[in-house]
Amino acid sequence: MAVGKEIRGKIKSVENTKKITKAMEMVAASKMRKAQERMRAARPYSEKVRTITAHLANANPEYTHPFMAQAKDVQAKAVGFIVVTTDKGLCGGMNTNVLRQVTQKIRELEQAGNRIEAVAIGNKGLGFLNRVGVKVVSHATQIGDTPHLEKLIGPVKVMLDAYQEGKLDAVYLCYTKFVNTMKQEPMVEQLLPLPKQALEADAYTHAWDYIYEPDAQVVIDELLVRYVEALVYQAVAENLASEQSARMVAMKAASDNAGSVIGELKLVYNKTRQAAITKELSEIVAGAAAV
Repeated sequence: MAVGKEIRGKIKSVENTKKITKAMEMVAASKMRKAQERMRAARPYSEKVRTITAHLANANPEYTHPFMAQAKDVQAKAVGFIVVTTDKGLCGGMNTNVLRQVTQKIRELEQAGNRIEAVAIGNKGLGFLNRVGVKVVSHATQIGDTPHLEKLIGPVKVMLDAYQEGKLDAVYLCYTKFVNTMKQEPMVEQLLPLPKQALEADAYTHAWDYIYEPDAQVVIDELLVRYVEALVYQAVAENLASEQSARMVAMKAASDNAGSVIGELKLVYNKTRQAAITKELSEIVAGAAAV
């Protein structure tokens, strides 16, 4: 019964794996609810800042912030990417999908003669960018289940400062958007210069006029920076919610597959055991008949 013993060992191993994947599924389901609540809580602030920024854009002040200035048709210098991924794996094809789109966009820009610089948020994105040879100017890893804006501002500010100094022509934000528990959508969006549709206010029939204190430049500078920071934070929150949802679905699929494998192994074990018993009975009958 050496074969039977080997099969029993395989069954035990798969059962242990199933326990682990089931526990990870339950943990991911618990974290997913909190991540979704955090993501939805950040949306009103982001939307309000966007609305105020849109009003300022329509007010046409004398000062125009570099974030709002559209790129000119000049020879491109460099393009920046803020790539948001997870720190851990075991979440299905979530990271693969967004990194595939990042790779496609990078190839298009490189063929047009652009240099690429990147900020990596998450271990998976950092490892990928290093492997493909993209210059990583800063990174933030080990964010945890609760993202803090102060941990994100530093790495992102490096790229924002480079854009304001004219070293970058555009900045793209890459992350996974949470749609629902079963669907997460990879996104590669233009962050800077802020696209016109992002600065379009709701349909108003009147013009906006503001009194700036101390002056328009200070107010718009602070507001635009807060708006961009809100966009990055919202992307990280969306990515965390997508991560937990994808991990829960992946671990559920792994648990179901483990159950199927256990059933197949038990069937093989029972057939092997029955064959051994039948063989022994046949030998006993044959021996008795010979006597």
